[in-house]
Amino acid sequence: MMHKRTYQIFADEYENLADLMEVDRQLILKAREASENAYAPYSKFLVGAAVLLANGEIIKGNNQENADFTDGLCAERVALFYAHATYPNIAVEALAVTAKNSNGLIAGPAQPCGSCRQVLVETESRYKQPIRLILDGAVKIMVLNGADNLLPFAFKPGSLG
Repeated sequence: MMHKRTYQIFADEYENLADLMEVDRQLILKAREASENAYAPYSKFLVGAAVLLANGEIIKGNNQENADFTDGLCAERVALFYAHATYPNIAVEALAVTAKNSNGLIAGPAQPCGSCRQVLVETESRYKQPIRLILDGAVKIMVLNGADNLLPFAFKPGSLG
């Protein structure tokens, strides 16, 4: 017997930076700073991320491309992996991500790739709390509470049986 189900995700949408909480505004500005130093000579798609840790530290990351594309790394994972390596026992509270191309800031909101979404899920499992996700864009900014709103059917530690 088949059952039809509806699943929902939840996000708050904002039209501009001024409408956000101060901490979220600061994270977006740090992510935008980080995007300026992205190494993206092939795609010209500059991505920046800023991670807020429970101890108040902000860790920045940006995308790092490679000529074969598969060996590059996204801004979100650069920031998260650096945070885990530097502060392994400090929870991640929030992550802001922004992106721009040759025309400037994308209309948005910036979207983490599938691999970054899975790393966010693992980070939430590791610290046993959701991460506030702030996805920046020139026209729309989205704030989501937890990676389940980006990846509702994620592979989690419990999936291992």
